Amino acid sequence: MSVAESARSQTALAPSEEIPRLMNAAVYIGNGQIAMRSIETPVLGAGEALVRVESCGVCHTDLKKIEYDLLPAPRVYGHETAGVVAAVGSGVTKYRPGDRVVVFHHIPCGSCFYCDRRLYAQCDSYKRVGVTAGYEPAGGGFSQYVRVMDWIVERGMERIPEGVTFDRACWVEPVNTCLKAVELLALLPGDVVAVLGQGPIGLIFTMLGRRAGARVFSTDTLAFRRGLAEEFGASAYDPRESDFEHAVKAATGGRGVDAVIVAASAAPVVDQALKISRPGAKILLFAQTSAGERIEISGADICVRERVLLGSYSADVDLQAESAALVFSGELPLERLISHRLPLEEIGRAIQIAQHPAEGSLKVVVHPQERN
Repeated sequence: MSVAESARSQTALAPSEEIPRLMNAAVYIGNGQIAMRSIETPVLGAGEALVRVESCGVCHTDLKKIEYDLLPAPRVYGHETAGVVAAVGSGVTKYRPGDRVVVFHHIPCGSCFYCDRRLYAQCDSYKRVGVTAGYEPAGGGFSQYVRVMDWIVERGMERIPEGVTFDRACWVEPVNTCLKAVELLALLPGDVVAVLGQGPIGLIFTMLGRRAGARVFSTDTLAFRRGLAEEFGASAYDPRESDFEHAVKAATGGRGVDAVIVAASAAPVVDQALKISRPGAKILLFAQTSAGERIEISGADICVRERVLLGSYSADVDLQAESAALVFSGELPLERLISHRLPLEEIGRAIQIAQHPAEGSLKVVVHPQERN
């Protein structure tokens, strides 16, 4: 039996769609390299779904895995995935072919030591990736189809309403991660917050900080990004210029900000977070996701100054529906953050743009169904 025939024996197909035996995928082949390959379209098992990927955002956590060879090859990355259910496995009743969906690639068990404490990203089940284009599961969104495993089908997909574009919908997962971090900070109306780094994630933090009623100071070395931060309600500065620290002190009676979100991974950024924050402030590390990143700080800056150092990583299943509703509502101007929309065949260019920010560049979204 062929792969395509096997797939048909296990799935209910959308009448208007023929599932191809082979599909295009951007395969990580090791040594920081991605190569376009024609690989077998995933075959479904019971309880699973096949999603035709329409939009997938390029995320910096995947870029780090590629650049620093953090995981063994081969595998297909990409996890900010929006698309259409093309087929479902036996027993699936929650979704049907033709449904437009966003897909989370991690879901916790809900009953372990860490889940009881709402530390979902530390749950062993959460660490199992449940979406793949083939090979070791790694998200798979940089391909034309992904196989969504049963526990993700059950708890890790959200329907996209009519009228919402796939490019907007693929923001649901990253917005969730930012909502989680902002909730951890427990911002109060009137708080003064600094967001260091105004890439796509930093700009979302700026939006959410303003939404929480905080006054936001944002920094970035690129004028284009500072301009957007200003449009979204922040006071934006070049972090290399002394006027940033002066402005923060002037706005807070010399104390410093109440909270800092470190949304850039350059080592000096953490030093600056300490300089501009008041005693008792919360400093949240968000971009420091590689084990190779080292930070050296004075213990007294935390202990004597009674600051709170926090980390926040990945998404929160409890915020899944809220993050979807926030994205779908259009309240956040997320599509303004997309600077490049590229076909999957240009994945090399997509990665280069995302890895080396320049004036005018922000979020890169790939379209796996689009051909040159």
